[in-house]
Amino acid sequence: MKFDVAFDRLIKHEGGYSDDPRDLGNWTSGAIGVGELKGTKFGIAAHSYPYLDIKNLTLAQAKEIYRRDFWDILGNAHPAIKFQLFDAAVNHGRGNAIRFLQRAVRVADDGRWGQVSQSALMAMDHNDVLLRFVAYRLKFWAALKTFDTYGRGWTNRGGDNLLFAAEDN
Repeated sequence: MKFDVAFDRLIKHEGGYSDDPRDLGNWTSGAIGVGELKGTKFGIAAHSYPYLDIKNLTLAQAKEIYRRDFWDILGNAHPAIKFQLFDAAVNHGRGNAIRFLQRAVRVADDGRWGQVSQSALMAMDHNDVLLRFVAYRLKFWAALKTFDTYGRGWTNRGGDNLLFAAEDN
């Protein structure tokens, strides 16, 4: 899996500029009504990057942020798993993405990837890891109190990612 392929897939899910005041990520504090409502663009959110001019962010700038801050969080994995982890890290944060993967490989989900997690990953069939990983994402989305507002988009993303997983095997 090359970064450019992963980025092209990801950016189709993330879309353009949004300053929906109901979305926690659009606020610099990560809390509705607290801080500045700067929005999200290409999936780059104000709560994670409060210092950026989100509205005027270019696609090239977003791509560089994704390469630098998200793509390399897991080095040695099947390409299909690496893409899924990348997509989840962007959507849920790196710590949550790692926790989903840790649950998928049946180790303690502390959000820190180490040798125990890596060994468990390498010992499992990557198809089993993929199915379990996406299942944990779906369960996470369904538990969010904003599911009624954003759930259709999230489950479509999950469905797309299951299709990508099938392609990547």
